[in-house]
Amino acid sequence: MGAPRIMIIDDEQIVGNMAKMHLTKEGFEVETFLSATPALERLEQAHFDVVVTDLKMKGVDGMEVLRTVKRKHPKIKVIMITAFAHLNTSIEAFRGEVFDFFPKPFKIKDFVASIHRALGLQAKEA
Repeated sequence: MGAPRIMIIDDEQIVGNMAKMHLTKEGFEVETFLSATPALERLEQAHFDVVVTDLKMKGVDGMEVLRTVKRKHPKIKVIMITAFAHLNTSIEAFRGEVFDFFPKPFKIKDFVASIHRALGLQAKEA
């Protein structure tokens, strides 16, 4: 079995690049996408263990990503990130079976730890 595979969907390229850099150092395989449509197409072609998605994006948003992933791949864990962290949105996301929810800006250490928890792994000590 290979390294755990993480998909990151965020329309801010810097967020995806930063997350990819840190997660790759942890030994994960990471693919980043700037929008949901190509990411969901890729999800049909390759296996991913965790999907990290921004909530607010043009076109298909993070809630639709969550619903699609859970309908087609119920074992995949979904972590949501957003600059628009409203209580109602986070409650709706958790009802939709989101594994974790991070308001931007988030601490990368907490984000990486959440990925480890989603995978049932022990986080590496920094």
